Amino acid sequence: MQSRHLVMLSLGGVIGTGLFLSSGYTVNQAGPMGAILAYLIGGVVVYLVMMCLGELSVHMPETGAFSAHATRYIGPGTGYTVAWLYWLTWTVALGSEFTASGLLMAKWFPDVPIWIWSALFALIVFLTNAFTPKIFAETEFWLSLIKVATVVIFIIVGAAAIFGLAGPEGQPAPMFHNLTREGFFPTGVMPILVTMLAVSFAFSGTELIGIAAGETEDPEKNVPRAIRATLWRLVVFFVGTIVVIAAMLPREQAGLVESPFVTVFAMTGIPHAADIMNFVIITALLSAANSGLYAASRMLWSLGEQRTLPSMFARVTRGGIPLNALLFSMLGGLLALLSSVFAADTLYLVLVSISGFAVVAVWMSIAVSQLCFRRQFVRGGGDPATLGYRAPFYPWVPLSAFIACLLCFIGIAFDPTQRIALYCGIPFIAVCYLAFYLTDPRRKGGADSSAVKETS
Repeated sequence: MQSRHLVMLSLGGVIGTGLFLSSGYTVNQAGPMGAILAYLIGGVVVYLVMMCLGELSVHMPETGAFSAHATRYIGPGTGYTVAWLYWLTWTVALGSEFTASGLLMAKWFPDVPIWIWSALFALIVFLTNAFTPKIFAETEFWLSLIKVATVVIFIIVGAAAIFGLAGPEGQPAPMFHNLTREGFFPTGVMPILVTMLAVSFAFSGTELIGIAAGETEDPEKNVPRAIRATLWRLVVFFVGTIVVIAAMLPREQAGLVESPFVTVFAMTGIPHAADIMNFVIITALLSAANSGLYAASRMLWSLGEQRTLPSMFARVTRGGIPLNALLFSMLGGLLALLSSVFAADTLYLVLVSISGFAVVAVWMSIAVSQLCFRRQFVRGGGDPATLGYRAPFYPWVPLSAFIACLLCFIGIAFDPTQRIALYCGIPFIAVCYLAFYLTDPRRKGGADSSAVKETS
């Protein structure tokens, strides 16, 4: 992959239904200024985590990414757990994205069964991942470009409407009256901390750069470039979007509309706003599923290569695709889809809770891995100045990233609707550690964890 693929892969994993559908929820819960502050803080946290990941990925550009980093610098049990957490995150997402895509297509084709659209989209996503990384990367580039263009147009049109340059004639420009209409923090300060977890989920996907580093041309040059380009664009896109939504929609209305994008576009007089956003959201879902299947399959490949899963998962095709890991991840996504239909209030609710918990847990592992790596590197006689990419202000960057992520978990404890993530996520981590120590081949005198790639 090239730098443009990395940037769009990361943007594609982040800009999705969370921004297009749920961004109004943050405004409603934390207030306009609180939501802007939450996204600014979220951008800083992501930047801290990505600086840590950049140093690790340039020094150790492996497809297993943060799972491999955690295995080497924290411990194999942690690497194993991180891989399963991240695999589950994206596998659960696959099921929900295929279902949502079918539901959105039903708005245009009400006589076609939803399962047909879901199956068709699942097949398309599988095929884009099944041949070469280049096909996957190119597909993701164009799907992400549609989303990015939509966000840019939304911010430009929204800004014009805020200053009275667009929208119905004869109405005064709203300006920024809604931002302070109820005061700076109308719902208090605590909701900002509570919504930080939702904001962190909104920014999740940037870490895909680390996974793709092992299949990237000249990672020492392209990975840092992609991280810098992705982060400032994300902050501009997310904060710009929230400012437009908060300025155009009263707080109590922002959390009630189906998509704040549709409402704002309709307010500015853009025809067929609902149909346009329906198309964009479908591409967002397909893009997220595309990235998710890629990430999930690489996590299983990493476990297979470390011999903590059967070696069949470490095999790759001539095109460099871990096909067995891809098939298993696709099967997991389809099972998640079925659980969302037949066990939405039991099994699927548990899966979604662990999935949400997992993202922040993975970020914490990245921060700790970089902290341990730098310490080992210096102890071994290495000079940090010789690193291809060096996170500044060590150890304050990884420590700050870890503490910020920990605060997100503290915020969950104060929100009854999100607390189930702790109840399900912590036991899942314990089960993963137990499973690793019961099956670790080294404890049985088995093969070394660094497997040799096999080619089918």
